[in-house]
Amino acid sequence: MDKLKKGVFISFEGIEGSGKTTISRLIAEMLMTDGYEVLSTYEPGGTAIGQKIRDILLLPEHKEMSYLSELLLYNAARAQHLKEKIMPAIQTGKIVITDRFSDSTIAYQGYGRGLDFSLIMTLDSITTRGLKPDITILLDIDIESGLKRNKGINKIDRLELEDIEFHKKVRDGYYKIVEAEPKRVKIVDASQSIEKVLQDVSDIIKKALSC
Repeated sequence: MDKLKKGVFISFEGIEGSGKTTISRLIAEMLMTDGYEVLSTYEPGGTAIGQKIRDILLLPEHKEMSYLSELLLYNAARAQHLKEKIMPAIQTGKIVITDRFSDSTIAYQGYGRGLDFSLIMTLDSITTRGLKPDITILLDIDIESGLKRNKGINKIDRLELEDIEFHKKVRDGYYKIVEAEPKRVKIVDASQSIEKVLQDVSDIIKKALSC
């Protein structure tokens, strides 16, 4: 049963180890159980082409990648993701849940890398044609705890190997995104139990869907 007259676009954001992948998957399962049609996806990736770009971006041995190359590759993966997966699902009235979207680029390449924001926003405008999530959940956790979580499951990629200062800039960047768009971006404390995080996220999304 499709309860929506139009598609809804939901993104999950956060620093490394914040639990985006787990919580976004559980929320997608919850919504499908409730009768919604859901596309659950992720960035970079979500398509065959996007997955190849993801491998280039995240392999630890690609240490020489320039920040501009990184930015362009993320946008290339997103363009393909939108064309193949996100837009068709929205247009057919599905709920689209993605683990990362444009806010990640602003936080990581903008605040983290220090790239020019006018360049980032120009590229984003070209790539997304102005599409933004209807709801963004920012799962927030302190940097050390997040990185420790990922280390505990042997998850290591090129970005996780950056120093603490980089991750601090990214987390601070996310806070600035929330300040700029508090109606769209909602913070959830990701240091809580998974059951409490899931409940908090569920409450936000169900309230938004009922409006």
